[in-house]
Order: sequence, then structure tokens, then C-alpha cells
Amino acid sequence: MRWLPSLEWIRGYDRRDLPGDVTAGLTVAVMLIPQGMAYAMLAGLPPIVGLYASVLPLLAYAFLGTSRQLAVGPVAMVSLLVATGVGGIAEPGSTEFVILAVILAGMVGAMQLAMGLLKMGSLVTLLSHPVISGFTSAAAIIIGLSQLKHLLGANIARAPRLHDLVINAVGALGETKPITLTIGVVSIVTLLALKRWNKRFPGALVVVGGATLATWAFDLHEAGVAIVGSVPAGFPAPSVPSFELSQLGGLLPTALAISLVGFMESISVAKAFARKNRYEVDANQELVALGTSNIIGFFFGAYPVTGGFSRTAVNAQAGAKTGLASAITAIVIAISLLFLTPLFYFLPKAVLAAIVMSAVFGLIDVQELRHLWKVKRSDAGLLLLTFVVTLFVGIEEGIVVGVIASLALFVRRSTKPHHAVLGRLPGTTAYRNLERFPEATPIDGIVIWRFDASFYFANASFFRDQVDRLLLKADDVHALILDASGINDLDASAETMLHDIHQRLEAADVRLYLAGVKGPVRDVMKRGGLDVALGEGRMFHDVHGAAEAAQRDALQPVAGDEEIDPQADWHGARNDSDTQGDSPWPTSKPSTTLAPTR
Repeated sequence: MRWLPSLEWIRGYDRRDLPGDVTAGLTVAVMLIPQGMAYAMLAGLPPIVGLYASVLPLLAYAFLGTSRQLAVGPVAMVSLLVATGVGGIAEPGSTEFVILAVILAGMVGAMQLAMGLLKMGSLVTLLSHPVISGFTSAAAIIIGLSQLKHLLGANIARAPRLHDLVINAVGALGETKPITLTIGVVSIVTLLALKRWNKRFPGALVVVGGATLATWAFDLHEAGVAIVGSVPAGFPAPSVPSFELSQLGGLLPTALAISLVGFMESISVAKAFARKNRYEVDANQELVALGTSNIIGFFFGAYPVTGGFSRTAVNAQAGAKTGLASAITAIVIAISLLFLTPLFYFLPKAVLAAIVMSAVFGLIDVQELRHLWKVKRSDAGLLLLTFVVTLFVGIEEGIVVGVIASLALFVRRSTKPHHAVLGRLPGTTAYRNLERFPEATPIDGIVIWRFDASFYFANASFFRDQVDRLLLKADDVHALILDASGINDLDASAETMLHDIHQRLEAADVRLYLAGVKGPVRDVMKRGGLDVALGEGRMFHDVHGAAEAAQRDALQPVAGDEEIDPQADWHGARNDSDTQGDSPWPTSKPSTTLAPTR
């Protein structure tokens, strides 16, 4: 059951779900036939390859995937990555290009399957939402503009960067064929109008049918309108394309990018519809399902596939309840491959370009940038960085820079996290940030400090420096209360730093109290002997209890028999420099007499 999730819906299939599954399967098939051909053309492949990628990979996912609505197949983003990655090795449309695209599907499948078996589904967290939004918006612009050659009927050189695309397009404007442009513009307007009228209506099929009939009836192909031409009927026999190891090395970065981006797009869509329909999807099993789908596609002449948002939305709206809907879609497309390919002969390429452009321009998310700019400007900056690099440097570079930047931002936030000095709210036992609550009052002689992050090696020095500054700036301090309610984890380096801080405080006649320490953190402290080093009555459930104890203990001498170094006294050092480099903290861990290990 775990490795074959379909057994769950096959064994207990509810006949009441059958009408919805059949309707959804037929609807998505009608939508996917023109889309699959259009996306294959976007990838630089013959349109038939898009149909190959829409049969067996779909069947594989239907039986192995955990999403009941996800529609797997060719998508614009992956198609653009294929065009960019393979286009640097072979000429788009050539036999070598097609073979490399099929090999790429096998590489992507192997990577995703391995990640799934190794339980690496959490890798999705490497691609933060601002990175995905920036990358998607930029890629949508490049995808749309890359179709100008078919929309204008001009010979525009392919380019992965915005400025190159614009320069090439402007230089080829004189070659524009008015009839081709008219067909493309009318197709886009019709698609958008039909989508606005009814999202479930198969607008792409209507446009494809109408344009194909018009081209045939008026011999528009003889007037210069580029058409799909002969589409081979039938299904390819299973085979393994021949390749050289050196080619695999050249495809590796693209395969990795597609593995991550394709999975990110698929899992985010799957989770969205799972929440709406109240069930769970397994990220690791999704990797296994997508990986297997791509490996099967590799043996049958397909290029990489993943789950797409628009078709999944249509699938769900049409009533899909189980994987049977995807299986029906695959069967209908297989029948089309066997018997209906002659109908595609007069299909204008401008129509396929229009389908791509109308689909991807909706991915440009200006509203998300506005939202992030209002809520968190650092995230808005991350989105803009990814967007700009993707547009003007390259698709793959945009992903890499976005991931690195998001990780750097995470490290920056975790190494210098938020912290606050607290004061007591009048008439209560609650303690709040003095900067945010002007009515809160500090307690004389006591510094109450909250650290809002896991305490680990990367922020241990920052923690130490902040304590140093707090006590240098304070007057007549006899106690420091650490509100540890925001600390979720404590590693060995941080535990050692706490020992050093405690030793330093004791030497300066300042007592250390801990409040709100969580269980896992307290366990580390006990194993390191910090509870023994602190002594009785220094750890409390809340800040108020620690504050009352600190006030009671104010007149008692600090326990301990260490000799105090007068040069290290904060009260005598308060006028010294306040910079990080002037911290008087020791760096060695106290002796076992101060901190015996349990």
C-alpha cells in the first residue's frame, strides 16, 4: 500500500466517483493534446514528443502518486529548461537534440527516484516562496517572448536572456508575416476570452480546431503560415537511446535544476489541492512517482514531465476524485496517437505559440511582490534578485542564485536573530519588550533578556556579545535573567558558551537565572552539568518567578570560591569600548569542579 498508493482507491473505489473521474479525464485529455504539442515545441522538440510524454508517464503517476487530482505531463517551465539546457549542446529540433532531451528525462527520473528512496522530500524547503515566485515570473516572460518567432512567423534566434531575446526580435520585425501574426493574435484573444467566460471550457481545442480548419480551407500554409505538418501515428517501441558519458556531464546541471524545480512545482500544486480536499500527500512518495514517470518516459521517447497547475485545476474542477481520471486522460491521448494524428497536419504553429503565451503570462505575479514589499522587504529583495538574475543572466543561474541567496538570508537571520530586553507590565506578571511596550518598566538591578532563536554554534558569539553589551550599559546590575522561551534547540558549542557566561557573571557578582527553558534544551543543560554549575533556585518556569527570586537574592553574596579578576568587572569596564571586539569573555570551558558532568 505504501509503495502503490493506488491500491487504496482501487480496492475501495466508490462508483459515485466514476462520473467525475471520467469527465475530468476526458476534459484534461482535450486540454493536454494541444498543450503537450505546444510545450514540446517550446522545448525545441517535434510536437509529437509532447504527446509521447502525455501517456505512459501519466499512467505511472496515476498508480504511484499520492495526489488524487494532480495532472502530470509537459509543463512550460520544464520545457524552457529543456530548451535552455539541451540547446547549449545540440541544435533545437535536430535528431541529436531529441535524443538528448529523452536522455534528460531518464536523468531527471533517476535523480527524483533516488531522492524519494532516500527520503529527501524536505529538499523542497531549499526553494523558498520568494525564490519560486521571482523565478516563475521571470521564466514566464522568457517563455512568452521565446514564442515570438512562431507568433510573428519570423526567423528569431533562440536566446535564454531577456535582452538577447528583445534584440533578436527587434532585428527580425521586418520578416513578420501579417497572416501568421493575425492568426496568433486572434488565437490569444479567443483563448483569454474563453478562459474568462468558463475556465473549464476546452478553449485550446476550439482554437486548434478552428485554426486548423481555416488553414486547410483557405490554403493558408501556401501563403507562408507555418504548420505542424506530418505527425507520425502510433506509439514508439521501448528503446534506450545511445549516448556518450561526456553528454551526461553537460546535461547534469539541467537535470538537477529540472529535478528540483519540477518537484517544487508539482508538490506545491499537489499540497494545495490535498488541503482543499482534506487528505495528505507524501513528498517522498511523490518523488518516487515523478521519478518513475520520467524513467518510463525515457524508454518511450518522452522528455521530462511534472505536475502542472492549470491542468490540475481543471482536473479538480471537472470532478476528479482518484487517479482513474489521469489514467483515462492517458488512454484518450494514446487513442489520439494511434488514430487522430492526421488531423494535426494543418495546425498552425502560431496557434501553439498562442496557447503557450496565454498560459504562462498568468504566472507573472506582481501582486506577490507588492505583498512581500509590504510584509517583509528582505523577502521582496530575494524575489527581485531571483527575477533579475533569471531574466538577464540565465534560467539555471536564476535558480542557483535564488537558492544561495535564500540560504544566506536564513543564515543571516539565524546568526543575528531578534532579541529583546524585557520589562514588567504594570499590575501583571507579564514581561514584554521595552521597545514595543512603553508602559513596561524594568526592574532595578536586574536585566531580563529574551533570545528568540535556537542557540547554536553560528550565533554563540553574537549571544555572548549581546550579553556583554547589556551589562556594560546597565547600572548596578546584580542579576541577569535569560528568558529562554524562544530557544528551541541548544548545541554543544552554545552549551559551552553558557558555562563561560555563567563563570564570567559569577566573577563579576552577577547572578544568572534561566526562565522558560524548554524540555529538550533543559536536557542538554543537565547533561552538560549547567544545572549543577548554576546551583539551586536558578531555573524557573516563567520570568516572573525568576525576577522574584533575583530580588530576594539581591542582598546575598554570590556563591562560589573563584578569585575575581577586578579588570574583568563590568561595573569597572562600563566606560570601555562597546564594540564586539572588546568583549572580556573567556573562551575556555570551566573546570569540572564548577560544572560536573552527569
